[in-house]
Amino acid sequence: MPDWIADPKTWRTEALAGLVVALALIPEAISFSVIAGVDPAVGLFTSVTMAVTISVVGGRRAMISAATGAVALVIAPLNREHGLGHLIAAVLLAGVFQIILAVLGVARLMRFIPRSVMVGFVNALAILVFMAQVPEMRDVPWAVYPLIAGGLVLLVFFPKITTAVPAPLVSIVILTVITVAAGIAVPTVGDKGELPSALPVPGLPDVPFTLDTLTTVAPYAFAMALVGLMESLLTAKLIDDITDTRSSKTRESVGQGIANIVTGLLGGMGGCAVIGQTMINVKVSGARTRLSTFLAGAFLLVLCIVFGPVVSDIPMAALVAVMIMVSVAAFDWHSIAPKTLRRMPAGEIAVMVITVVCVVVTHNLAVGVVAGSVAAMVVFARRVAHLADVTAVTDPDGTTVVYRVTGELFFASSNDLVGRFDYAADPDRVVIDLSAAHIWDASSVAALDAIETRYAKRGKTVEITGLNDPSARLHGRLTGELSGH
Repeated sequence: MPDWIADPKTWRTEALAGLVVALALIPEAISFSVIAGVDPAVGLFTSVTMAVTISVVGGRRAMISAATGAVALVIAPLNREHGLGHLIAAVLLAGVFQIILAVLGVARLMRFIPRSVMVGFVNALAILVFMAQVPEMRDVPWAVYPLIAGGLVLLVFFPKITTAVPAPLVSIVILTVITVAAGIAVPTVGDKGELPSALPVPGLPDVPFTLDTLTTVAPYAFAMALVGLMESLLTAKLIDDITDTRSSKTRESVGQGIANIVTGLLGGMGGCAVIGQTMINVKVSGARTRLSTFLAGAFLLVLCIVFGPVVSDIPMAALVAVMIMVSVAAFDWHSIAPKTLRRMPAGEIAVMVITVVCVVVTHNLAVGVVAGSVAAMVVFARRVAHLADVTAVTDPDGTTVVYRVTGELFFASSNDLVGRFDYAADPDRVVIDLSAAHIWDASSVAALDAIETRYAKRGKTVEITGLNDPSARLHGRLTGELSGH
C-alpha cells in the first residue's frame, strides 16, 4: 500500500490539484469538441473517462489524459464525412492499435528522441498554450483585461503566502465571486457550450461491422494511435524529468489504448495526455500520485452533472490567467538565453527551432517531434561523416602501403571513402587497416568492394585487416553481393 494513503496532507494536495485540473479541462474539452464537430458533452465525457481510466491503468503517476486538440484534428474529417458512429469506431480501433504498438515495443523509440527535440517540444507546447488564450482576449469587454491581470497577480503572489491551497483554485474562486457579485458581464464557461446533465450510455458504435467500415476508419484510427502515443510518451518523459522519477512507458502505452477503448464504448471522441493540464497538476499544484488524475475526472463529472450552473458562471478570464501562467512556467527560458545560445552547437539550435516552428505552424506536436527528430538525424549524420579519416603509410621497401581508416563507416561517411586512395601510384600490395573503424551498413561494404575493384583493375591486391567481430560478420555476409555488374 502506498505511503501517501495515510497522509492527510497528500490527500489535500491531490484533491485540490484534481479540482483545479477539472475546472481547467472544461473549456478546452468543449473547444476540442467543436474542432472534432461533436456535441460539447462528448468532449467533456471523454475527458472524464480518459482521466479516470488512465489513473488506474497508466504508467505515469499524476499525468492527466483527456480530450485533446491533436486527436480532434485527426478525427474531425472522419466525423464530417461519415458521422459520429464512424468516429467512435475509429476511437475503439485506435485503442486496439495502441495496445498492439505497446506490445511491439513502441515505447523504446523514445530513446531516439534527442534532448534538443524535447526542449523544442516543451517550448512549442508553451507557445501553443499561450496562443490558445489569445482568442479569449480579442473582441471582449474591457473588464476581461483587469480580471486577467488580477488573476496573474494572485497566481504569482499567493504561493508566497501559502501553498496549502493551489493558487489557480484561489484565483478562479475569487474572480468568479467578483464577477457574479458585481454583475460584471464577461465571457464565461457557459458561453462555450451547454454542460451535460445526464450520464452517457455504454454501447457499440452505430455502424455496419463490415470490411468497408474497417477500411474507412483504419487510417484515421492508426493516425490517432500514433499521435496519441507520441504526445503521451513525450509528456510522460517530461514529467519524469520534472519529478525526478521514472515511469513505465510500455504500461502507459497500453493504458492509453485501454482508456481509448473505454472512452469509445461510452461514446467518447478519444484522447491522450494533455500537457497543459498535466503541468497544472504536477508543476503548479504539486500533485504526485494517481489520486489527482482520478479526482480530476471524478470532479469534472460532478462539476458538469451536479454543479453545471455554478461552473457556467466561471469567467473565462480566470482560466485564461491560469493557462498563461502555465505557458510561462512550461517554457524553457534557459534554452534561449544568449549565454546558452553562444555555447550551443548550431545544429542543436537548428533542431530546436525546426521542432518549435513545425509545431506552431501545424498546431500538431507530433509533426514537430517527427520533423525535429529527422533534422537531428541529419545533423548527426553530417557530424559523424566528418569523423572518418584515412591515413597512408608506405613500407620503406616500397612494396606495400597501409591505409589506416579511423571512425564510423556508414552511408554518409563511406561515400567519400572511395576517393581517399591513390589507385595509380600505390604499390602492388595494399593493406586497409580497419582496427580503429566500425562498419555499420551495406553502403560501407559496397565502398570497400569498390576500392578493391579499382585496385584489381590495375593488377593490385587489397587486404582488409582489423575488422571487429560485428564488422567482420557484416562484411563477410555482404561483400561481393552488392553489385549487379
